Amino acid sequence: MSRIETNLAEIKQRIETACKNCGRNPNEITLVAVSKMHPVEAITTAREAGQLHFGENKVQELVPKMDAFENDPEIVWHMIGTLQTNKIKYLAKSVHWIHSVPKLKSLKEIQKRAASEDRVINVLIQVNISDEDQKSGCEPDDLPGLIQRAEEMPNLVIRGLMGMASFTDNMDQVRSEFRLLRTLFDQEKAKDYKNAKLEHLSMGMTNDLEVAIEEGSTMLRIGTAIFGER
Repeated sequence: MSRIETNLAEIKQRIETACKNCGRNPNEITLVAVSKMHPVEAITTAREAGQLHFGENKVQELVPKMDAFENDPEIVWHMIGTLQTNKIKYLAKSVHWIHSVPKLKSLKEIQKRAASEDRVINVLIQVNISDEDQKSGCEPDDLPGLIQRAEEMPNLVIRGLMGMASFTDNMDQVRSEFRLLRTLFDQEKAKDYKNAKLEHLSMGMTNDLEVAIEEGSTMLRIGTAIFGER
């Protein structure tokens, strides 16, 4: 087995163990392999090992990788990094999920570009749960208004929320931030939205995936533990 195959198996085991410990089904968890700064060949190896969901932090990396696998209809592509509105046009043709939508301007541009490609794109609203200025995301109080406006946009569907915890070894702090996102998710899910399908919480990376699973994550964004150091 290649190192990537071994790493994938180890991550899946961590996910299964974490789910078992908190009474969840591992099938509820989507593993998004983040190939940031790794070549197409690394994605090929992971793909051959059965991995289907891949993510990138930057549009300029994601687009050529999507193009390289344009004949593979099973791969699901995720944009997970800071979203620049002027680059959404490059994503619209092929991306399936955009995790990092922080504001109305981004939603409007996704709607415009998705409509031009006659596609519907899955969107997660990013919320700034760590209260750090350098972290992207809307403020919690702005979340309901964003979802309401997205209801008017037929070429995108709000599928849930995304958040990034503080970069810290203090797992109690990380847990409280993930719990905030879960609380916001539950509040919005309880509302009578017509088109939003609030099903997913994208939270958790290599160092905090167990806490994320315990707090309700359904999408994990894992890079280093699969592909190695960049």
